Amino acid sequence: MKLSEIKEVLKTVDAVNFELPNGNFVPEYFHVTEVGLITKNFIDCGGTVRKETVVNFQLWDANDYEHRLKPQKLIHIIELSEKVLGIEDHEIEVEYQDTTIGKYDLDFNGKNFILLNKQTACLAQEQCGIPSDKSKVKLSQLNADIASSCAPGSGCC
Repeated sequence: MKLSEIKEVLKTVDAVNFELPNGNFVPEYFHVTEVGLITKNFIDCGGTVRKETVVNFQLWDANDYEHRLKPQKLIHIIELSEKVLGIEDHEIEVEYQDTTIGKYDLDFNGKNFILLNKQTACLAQEQCGIPSDKSKVKLSQLNADIASSCAPGSGCC
């Protein structure tokens, strides 16, 4: 989800709820303690220099049981961050501490914001010798194709 998308969604909801990948929810008394711009400059295992930029939201459970972040307040925090930090419309990464600090992608299911597990990947698979995905073929179909393509007079030989 991009920054522009969350701002549009926040205009339509009454509450800001974040659901974790396991179905549990971030406690409703969470705080957004940071909105930042994170730029990662790196080189992949194939030698290609890359750059990734995300907008980072840090959620914090402060045991402040009476606190509720309203959608309009989060819009204000985002707009202030855009203005002060010069943040553009990048993908959002959410940082939240459960058993350890986790980083999640963000989606919306029509009612709640959904924290999605992030996955690692090799960005230079062709350089690492990782075979590309091969299409699966049924052996029974392969035999039928061979039989029909090598029939007498078909020109296969």
